[in-house]
Amino acid sequence: MKALEFETTLGADAKLTVPENLAGQIPKQESVRVIVLLPEGGDADWQHLTAERFFASYSEGDSIYDAV
Repeated sequence: MKALEFETTLGADAKLTVPENLAGQIPKQESVRVIVLLPEGGDADWQHLTAERFFASYSEGDSIYDAV
């Protein structure tokens, strides 16, 4: 598998733009895998969602482990 790395922004139409100098290296009409890396910190919404989903699965029965 070949990797291409570049920075871009998400457009108003919710599409990512591939720089033209790299677009020619990507086969047209062929499936590719995309991994999106976001800057850490400063994104309170993601941190809140993560904590919310984590604690949604917490039950009172789990409190026995708090004393260990």
